[in-house]
Amino acid sequence: QIYRVLFLFNTFQNVNVNENETVQAVVSRIPLDVAFITLQFHTQHSNATLSYTRMPELGLSLTAVDSGLLSPLIPGQTKLSWFLLAPDGDSVAGTGVILPYTSSDPVPGACNLEFGLDIDPNIYLHYNIFETTIHFAPANIGYSRGSNPPACDTEVGENTRWRLRYDIYQYFLPESDLSEQSLITSIQSVANVQTMREHGTRVMTLSSNDKTEVVFSSIPGQGVIYSVIVRDPVLNTSSSYIPVHTYACSFSSTLDGCDTLGKISTRIFFTIAGLAGLFVCFFGHRFFKCELFCMGFGFAAFLFFVLITRTTKLDYDIRLTLTAVIGVVGGVILVMSWWRFGSVMSCVVAVGLMLGFLISSIVFFTPIIIYLIDYCIVVGVPLFFVRWPREGNITTCGVAGAYAVVLAVNAYIYTSLSYITLNILKRFLNDNFSKAFTDVPFQDIDFIMITVWVVLGVSGIVLQFYRERTRPFFPPSPYLMWLQERERRKTNVLDPSHHTSSLPSRLLARARQLTGRRESAGECTPLLL
Repeated sequence: QIYRVLFLFNTFQNVNVNENETVQAVVSRIPLDVAFITLQFHTQHSNATLSYTRMPELGLSLTAVDSGLLSPLIPGQTKLSWFLLAPDGDSVAGTGVILPYTSSDPVPGACNLEFGLDIDPNIYLHYNIFETTIHFAPANIGYSRGSNPPACDTEVGENTRWRLRYDIYQYFLPESDLSEQSLITSIQSVANVQTMREHGTRVMTLSSNDKTEVVFSSIPGQGVIYSVIVRDPVLNTSSSYIPVHTYACSFSSTLDGCDTLGKISTRIFFTIAGLAGLFVCFFGHRFFKCELFCMGFGFAAFLFFVLITRTTKLDYDIRLTLTAVIGVVGGVILVMSWWRFGSVMSCVVAVGLMLGFLISSIVFFTPIIIYLIDYCIVVGVPLFFVRWPREGNITTCGVAGAYAVVLAVNAYIYTSLSYITLNILKRFLNDNFSKAFTDVPFQDIDFIMITVWVVLGVSGIVLQFYRERTRPFFPPSPYLMWLQERERRKTNVLDPSHHTSSLPSRLLARARQLTGRRESAGECTPLLL
């Protein structure tokens, strides 16, 4: 059964395609100066089939979430139609639009040698947890109705397709909004050349000599629309490929799908980390052993998670549990190294590496990505700690502790600030991620979290500086204090403990309280016998 739907140029039409139905999209009264037309149809996560013929055939149809067809017109043609079907046996609902172009506009995908359609204006998108890749076919310069298309690769010059430029755009949907209405509204606001330039962000421009492939950093759960606008700099005209969207997650998966991104194990892990970070932010220097444990935990957990993820195929929850265990071991080792050897400087340098890593991650998060500078920051910050150890240690407590609170909030409400460190983690886990273009949305929640981070960090640093101004720079090592006390008791003959057993003074005092005997009685207590 066929249902006809009449489209108007540049006007979106919401279409429902039921099971075993075919919708015929029709446009009429086409002006004679229009040389070619594109039809695009978008759904949130269900495939739809666009076809030049009533029965889809290979090379004459396309099935995708974001699909489009391009039809060159013949002289005198004023009417055109395509067919829309639901390929998976279920009804499909989406929105579509028809866009007209003149003979001076570039023809998207007209020099296609890779994909199924003869002229393919579509953008093909693939994603994983690390990166999102888009591919598209090269365009050709425009031509009038009835004329032969210019050759794609026989000549290279200003009168061929090699003069064309490709502007890559992206548009972020509202954060944490997975609704279909949000997607439809966003698609409608960036579907053509003018609206994408007004609302989207141009991230790069490719020449015709460049490979028609771009890699972006994936942001699971964050909706993004990608589009390519091909420009003819000689004629100052442009055309749009079919925009494509992704959430970098699956709506059909029952495990790790878009609706299950906030795993319970992740929330528990980062909630505990956030509480520990809040404590370190305000009391880390005062409780030096607790601070060392948290810093050692962070270093060991990060390195072990990278190692176990690269070398094993274990389930995420198992990897996170093992990471927590190794983090505890790392924290205990750092505390025990200070307890046994008493080297404050070596521990503070380790803490300085934490601050250096965080600062370099912030720099790496910005568009200024210079690898040598980042490495210098990681190594250079601990040198600051050698000259001003207490100041550096308190600063690390404030900055790193407050950021742990931000990560804890991210476990419940998405914020782009989590990608400050997640961006580095992805580069450790994926060898090819360095090729990815990293860009994340910066919206209201991110400005709120920046304020929280700054307020907590500054408050923690100021409070600790004020409270520690009259105290020693660092507490002494308990083991070294015990050695000094033992040596003192051995050499000081006037100390009563020099003539008694080597039991600790607290145990001796407790024994005397239990027996009720006076020290002046001169009798040995049963406990000391």
